[in-house]
Amino acid sequence: MQARVKWAEKRTFLGTSGTGHSIVLGTGHDGGATPGPSPMELLLIGTAGCSAYDVVSILEKGRQNIEDVQVEVDADRAETDPKVFTRIHLQFIVKGRSLSADKVARAIDLSVDKYCSASAMMAASATVTHGFTVEDTA
Repeated sequence: MQARVKWAEKRTFLGTSGTGHSIVLGTGHDGGATPGPSPMELLLIGTAGCSAYDVVSILEKGRQNIEDVQVEVDADRAETDPKVFTRIHLQFIVKGRSLSADKVARAIDLSVDKYCSASAMMAASATVTHGFTVEDTA
């Protein structure tokens, strides 16, 4: 896996993945607007995306009628450098028809605790917790 980050201006950077996808990232400079997510925000987005991908895959294999999966992330960081994440909570909202709450819980547990590489890395510095709600669209 490869990636590249190039400085554009001020505190703005362009990240390009090895597969050719690009994203603008950075922080506000001198009180200005942020040009995109910060690198730390990208870590949270990546963690949520990794786990959401697993959950969708596991639920589809379990023949669950899912229509939507969202992950809301809430996190705390250390107050001193390096300001690593110390707490991360992933709240899953799973929508579909006649979903089994037990299967949703199992899919999330498997993802966060076993399959998701990003949450495993985050767990090295942070307490990673998760919860979920199931919304029946029938």
